[in-house]
Amino acid sequence: MLEALTKYAEFTGRSRRQEYWLFLLFSILLNLAANIIDGVISAGIVSALVGLALIVPSIAVLVRRLHDTDRTGWWALLILLPVLGTLILLVFCLFKGTDGANRFGQDPLG
Repeated sequence: MLEALTKYAEFTGRSRRQEYWLFLLFSILLNLAANIIDGVISAGIVSALVGLALIVPSIAVLVRRLHDTDRTGWWALLILLPVLGTLILLVFCLFKGTDGANRFGQDPLG
């Protein structure tokens, strides 16, 4: 997860499954904490700030994850399809990345 945080706006290279899912877990926990804080102070500003802060890193780690499965980052636009696009991206992110180097870089496991 720390690797995802240091590469928060890097759209090149590859991300392994562990990096992607740990970042997703971190995002969910951060959003949960922000929602709790917003509930206590009766405002939506903390959730909004967290959401804004996580937009670029979330897209970047998704693009790198798609690169690991040897797909271009343009596949991330499937998120614009309400349900089907999200399910397709979920399946892509569950697959193991390609072994060895691919057109997007070296194997992050190697």
